[in-house]
Amino acid sequence: MKNNKIATQFKLFKLRLRQALVNRFGLLIPYFKSSKVKRILFISHESPIAQTQLFPFFFYDQALSKQPIELRELPLNRFKSNQHPYHGQVDIIFFQTWFDYTADEMDKLATSIKQKWPRAKLVYADWFATTDLRFAEVLDKHIDAYLKKNILKDFNQYSLPTLGHTLLQDYYNPLFCLEDAEFHFKVPENFQEKMFVGSSFVFAKYLLPRFLSAFPENKNRSIDIHARLAVSGSPWYQGMRQQCLEKVKNCSAKNKLVTHDRVSINIFLKELLDTKICFSPFGYGEVCWRDFEAMCTGSLLFKQDTSHVICSPDIFIPYVTYVPLAWDLSDFDEKVEYYLTNPERLEQITHNAFQRLQSYFINDEFLQDMRPFLERLGL
Repeated sequence: MKNNKIATQFKLFKLRLRQALVNRFGLLIPYFKSSKVKRILFISHESPIAQTQLFPFFFYDQALSKQPIELRELPLNRFKSNQHPYHGQVDIIFFQTWFDYTADEMDKLATSIKQKWPRAKLVYADWFATTDLRFAEVLDKHIDAYLKKNILKDFNQYSLPTLGHTLLQDYYNPLFCLEDAEFHFKVPENFQEKMFVGSSFVFAKYLLPRFLSAFPENKNRSIDIHARLAVSGSPWYQGMRQQCLEKVKNCSAKNKLVTHDRVSINIFLKELLDTKICFSPFGYGEVCWRDFEAMCTGSLLFKQDTSHVICSPDIFIPYVTYVPLAWDLSDFDEKVEYYLTNPERLEQITHNAFQRLQSYFINDEFLQDMRPFLERLGL
């Protein structure tokens, strides 16, 4: 375990250096001149969330393929300006965008990539929080694969219209009596064959080493419920988050709480190391940074039920790795009371969650999970 952690930290240092050279200093390293090497190019978005989706490919680099490969990153704005050294042959291209692209903008971008590298296999890397497939119809003719952070378990749900862009909006808009437009993102026939679930937050550079360490034992945690919740945002989001905050505040008479205000990530994690229950409600999507932050600090994850989504790694095993809540939080109070008065159950679930993710890294499960995707790309 110790050797794994040291090797991982060294690799993370090299990857941070690579990312700084690309994104901060604009240094793009050309491919080496070799016909035996498979060239992979990541046309990336600068968002930290987007970066975590691509990071595991750099982390595992040569383990991805039986043949030599070279990975390079090209920020999207540099591609658009044509200021880069990747003008020759490229075999596989991943590309990311912001989520507000119009269908016409997405079509033009994908077309321009294919025109520049006509023989390359093209992958759209969807890093968005939402589970919708808003770009499926326009990208279908361009791409060989569609990589997404998490998808709906019942694929038939994609054929149904929603009140608002997402399944979450479809639930919370009526709950809070909010008006919204109806959306129906068309998903082409057989598009499911192109879809693959990739990883995301778990590969954040500040989280990964923690899962290669020992479980953070602390049987004398002083914070009963941790819930630093941002509330302002879209109407449905604000209503949902305000409901969550009020539920937590209702527990203040009997429990020590931490709510409100933003703090640095170091302080945030230090608080979680002293926390029994971490309430991590939905954000604009189902899966959040805080889910993994809770698990790496040994805090019990409370979250609205996520049984409708598929994510990798699968960390949402009800009452095994987290405690699922009703979406209207009707069971919040009783579950708080139960787990705070049954510390042995609380500790068992937190150990399970930590060990699940520790196993994910120790056994290189990312490579196993992504094998069908890699085979589709000829890796």
